[in-house]
Order: sequence, then structure tokens, then C-alpha cells
Amino acid sequence: MTEHTDHTIPSREKEIDRVTLLGSLVNIFLTVLKFGVGFAGRSSAMVADAIHSLSDLLTDAVVLIFVHISSKPADRKYHYGRGKFETLASAFVGMLLLVVAGGILYHGAAEALSWYRGKPLPKPGAIALWGAVASVILKELIYRYTQAKAKKLRSPALEANAWHHRSDALSSVATLLGIGGAVLLGEKWAVLDPLASIVVGCFIVRVAWMLLRKNFRDLMEASLPEETEAEILSIVTSFPEVKDPHNLKTRRIGSHFAIELHIRMDGSTSLQDSHATAHRIEEALREHFGEDTHITIHVEPVKPFPKESL
Repeated sequence: MTEHTDHTIPSREKEIDRVTLLGSLVNIFLTVLKFGVGFAGRSSAMVADAIHSLSDLLTDAVVLIFVHISSKPADRKYHYGRGKFETLASAFVGMLLLVVAGGILYHGAAEALSWYRGKPLPKPGAIALWGAVASVILKELIYRYTQAKAKKLRSPALEANAWHHRSDALSSVATLLGIGGAVLLGEKWAVLDPLASIVVGCFIVRVAWMLLRKNFRDLMEASLPEETEAEILSIVTSFPEVKDPHNLKTRRIGSHFAIELHIRMDGSTSLQDSHATAHRIEEALREHFGEDTHITIHVEPVKPFPKESL
């Protein structure tokens, strides 16, 4: 395998930092806004939404720290680099979302149960409604921007953060509907506000589960998707001298791929030509999947050597 030194790491890290910091500024603004209008408008759903935005700030900090660690080059201690730290950060975001969702669900259910037992709930003020509208618009915009950058940079931590933004946008939609219903229909329907916070919690649980399932697979060295492995084999078999690629093994290391496979070539091919072909295959795979792709190719003869030659 040919060693490769990537000179794009600093720029990638800086771009991830810029995207994350922009999201942090939006989260700071929305956290202050939601807590303010939530308390002023007597809306438990808006306060729950504010807690969700506050958790976004914490995940932004996690992403910045772990991406910085994962961007360090490979060394004697980490021969394959520190890409798994980025996957670990993404999994941490998912676990944090579950904790946030649990608190929101508990609080919403407690208020709804109190209303069912006859305790009147205050009707949310219109100011909470406008706060929800602002949150939906801003969080959807920052989600789309972060997701686009995550795909471009192949960053699982940034993708996790993007989905955190989307979960906040979806929770704000539920908040908007609950507050809107309570405001427009009167105090008898004030229970729509805590019910909306329960819906918010369910949204967050779903997003957290999606993140945890994906990142636990990567941490457990799960193979890449079948369509990705099919792309690998398609590239390898595009070289006419290569026969019967087999023993393909793949996994993800943070934002990068690791690929191992065996190929067969004509037994009369010289060692130099075999090495040159393997090198060209590595270059083709790196051009398609990224310069930090780890590749190991084992070359075998099409037919086994006769016993007397061993």
C-alpha cells in the first residue's frame, strides 16, 4: 500500500469549524429568544424547545473538540488516524439527544396529566407563537446549510449536528402547532401546549435513534453499504488485467473508508507490473472515495503455482 499524506486536513477542519460556529451563533440567539418568549408567553412547549436549542450548543462544542482531535495525522499510536473520534462525537450527540428527549417527555406528560386531573393550564401568549415561527425558519435554513457541508466534507459529526438542527426545526413546528392551537382556541385547549412538547420529545427520540444506530455500526466495524461495495468492485474490475476480485472487506474510519481485497492476475505477470497495476487501482479508488482512503490489495496468480515451484 502506498503511503499518502493529505494536505487538505487543515482546510477541512477550518471549514467544519466555520459551519459549526455559525450554527452556534444561531443556537445562542434562539436559546435566548425561546427562553424569553417561553416564560413571557407561559408556554411549556416553548421552554422545552429552548432546552433543545441549549443542547444544540453543547453538541456544537462536542463537534468542535472531536473534529479537532480526529483531524490529527496518523502516528505510531494511531496507525489508521483518529477518525473514530469523529464517529464517537456523533454517537455522543445521539445520546445527549435521548437525555434531552426524556426530560421533555416527562415534563410534558406531567403537565398533561395535571390538566386531565382538573388543574387549569394558562393559555400561552401570542409572543410564544411568533418565537416558534422564527425558530422554524432559522433552524431549517441552518440545517440545510450544515447538511450540504457535511456531505461535501464527508463528516459524520457535522452530519449529526445537521440532524440536530433538523430535529430542532421539527420540534419547533410541533411547538408552533401546539401554541397556535392553544392561542386560537382558548384556555380550554391550553393542554395542546404540553401535548406539543410531548410531540417534540418524540421527534428528538427518533433523530437520536437514527444517529446512534448509524454510528454504533461504524464503531463496531460494520461493512460499508452494499451499493458502496458494488462501486468498489466496479472500479477494480475496470482494469482488464484484474481477474476475480474477492475477499472484499470494508469499514468506515470516521469520515474515511478502509478497503481490503484480493485480486488475481496472470501468473506470468512480473512483480513490477503487478505492483504497478495495484498502485493504479489504489489511485482510482482514492480519486473516487477520497485521498484518505486506506487501501490494502493482495495480488494472487490466476492459477496456483505448481508444487515443485514452492
